[in-house]
Amino acid sequence: MTEQFGQFLRSAGILVGLSVLFTWFGVYESGSPVALRFIMWLVTMSAGGVAAVWVIPTVFERQFAQQNVIVQVALASGLIALPVTASLIAFYLVLGGRVHAGMLPMQYLYVYAVCVVIVTGGLVVSRAQAAAPVLEAAEAQDVIARFMQRLPVKYRTADLWAVSSEDHYLRIHTSLGEELILMRLADAMRDLGGTDGLQTHRSWWVARDGVADVRREGGKLFLVLKSGTEVPVSRTYAPAVREAGLS
Repeated sequence: MTEQFGQFLRSAGILVGLSVLFTWFGVYESGSPVALRFIMWLVTMSAGGVAAVWVIPTVFERQFAQQNVIVQVALASGLIALPVTASLIAFYLVLGGRVHAGMLPMQYLYVYAVCVVIVTGGLVVSRAQAAAPVLEAAEAQDVIARFMQRLPVKYRTADLWAVSSEDHYLRIHTSLGEELILMRLADAMRDLGGTDGLQTHRSWWVARDGVADVRREGGKLFLVLKSGTEVPVSRTYAPAVREAGLS
């Protein structure tokens, strides 16, 4: 619900921002009060936004999902331009303008061109956002792969579950067993920066994928690795563990 509300606020902010810009630059300047022109653009932008809520999923994800992206953008822009054009014409009349049949096609084409730019921009942004987690995951895998090169060959293709400190050594917990290497935990955590894991104790770092369960005993919290090994969670790192959704 919080994420949906945040998305709603971002969308509302964009609509208001565009309305302010169009009002400021005097698009369709008719000598009417600034407040009235702002309301005109806000309603018009809202009409386009509401239309986009239905049009974008219908065109890009359902009815025309298999079409070429150029066809999708053209179709989506054409559909969104319809209510936007109708809203503009209605307000243009309210603001004292005169409308004749010959201006309707040109008005629609103008709105259509603007919609093409907006839909294309939104598509680029959404695809970039969708690709970002994939790229981050790939980069994290590369980081882990480089770290695993420190282990004997038989462990290098294993899943990394956790790292624990033992004197001057680190015990590396993997899906293929455990191995000791000469390294400091601080250096290991630096090398593993950017991966999906966190420190749970002054002597433990845990990968999220390595956690199978959570156990509490006498007010103390333990993360249970897939190997059955229990990882202590100290009070210092408990908030980060909770924030990561692991407790």
